[in-house]
Amino acid sequence: MKDYKKYYTIPASPEDVYNALTNPVTLQLWTGEPAEMTTVPGSEFSLWDGSISGKNIAFEEGKKIVQQWYFGDQEEESVVTIILHEKGNGTSVELSHTNIPDEEYDDFADGWNTYYFGALREFYTE
Repeated sequence: MKDYKKYYTIPASPEDVYNALTNPVTLQLWTGEPAEMTTVPGSEFSLWDGSISGKNIAFEEGKKIVQQWYFGDQEEESVVTIILHEKGNGTSVELSHTNIPDEEYDDFADGWNTYYFGALREFYTE
């Protein structure tokens, strides 16, 4: 199991980034796929037509998102923590993703960079 940590800069306010990551309508706008998401701790979520799914653990509006991501028969919980920091006219996003299966690590790193935060950055720069 591996951990992934990275910072991203998004040209939008922390509140807008938070909404883009938690509001199912906004999620669908920038991902192009249906999304099931609520900010109720303990609720299940599904993104990219089920490619990403898990359980919502905790939320701090405009500041923090904590989720458990599911991988088949995982032995340890894979936890994603997203912390939003105001930075100039945008947001610095601190991402921590723990317990990624070794064989999935490269795909997840690419997914975070290209499809998740890369796509979100493009959404706010268009």
